Amino acid sequence: MSIPDLSDGVIWYVVFLYSTICHEAAHAWAAYRLGDRTAYDGGQVSLDPVPHVRREPFGMVVVPILSYLMGGWMLGWASAPYNVAWAERYPKRAAWMAMAGPAANLVLVLGAGLLIRLGMAAGTLAPGLPWGDSMHLVVGAGGPFWEFLALVLSVVFSLNLLLLTFNLLPVPPLDGSNLPLLFLPHAAAAKYREFMSGGSLHLLGLFVAFKLFGFVYPAIRWAAFEVLYMG
Repeated sequence: MSIPDLSDGVIWYVVFLYSTICHEAAHAWAAYRLGDRTAYDGGQVSLDPVPHVRREPFGMVVVPILSYLMGGWMLGWASAPYNVAWAERYPKRAAWMAMAGPAANLVLVLGAGLLIRLGMAAGTLAPGLPWGDSMHLVVGAGGPFWEFLALVLSVVFSLNLLLLTFNLLPVPPLDGSNLPLLFLPHAAAAKYREFMSGGSLHLLGLFVAFKLFGFVYPAIRWAAFEVLYMG
């Protein structure tokens, strides 16, 4: 890899690491507030990367770096533990816990988008390649610092939009599969959770998710860039 590619990769990894940590810390914090201390006691209610990386070293270190070196995108995973008995007893609470992770990614998308809009309004950032090459949604228009900031904001916006979209797909084991729990009566919610918890269903769900993602994400990405670049 060239030096610019390597420096871009470092930025990608740092953004991936902390975006994923925010996602899992949000799960852990929501569970703690709703009565499950499992992740809190494991140190996951924290932006410190150590407890998160210790729990999923392969998904948070090895796979992200290899996927970037091989394909230019950063893929990986993390997890926060929770008490299964608590989730079965309080399915709606478990659903809110699940939604907290994507909500954290949404906050990061909105925050990056707001800063990008402010930068463009001030003239220190300018739109990048048409409809946003994922690495250069905006470019710096005021020197090296703004070029660096433009790249960071571009990656934060793009990566968290991807994480938000993927995790909200309504198939197990993704967070979006928990959305029906917010609306089902308790007995039906318990049966739904039992059905969705099967390991073989998770494998099928991931296969479906990757197929479905390819259809829905381009439209969501286009709509997000329309809003980002409007005016």
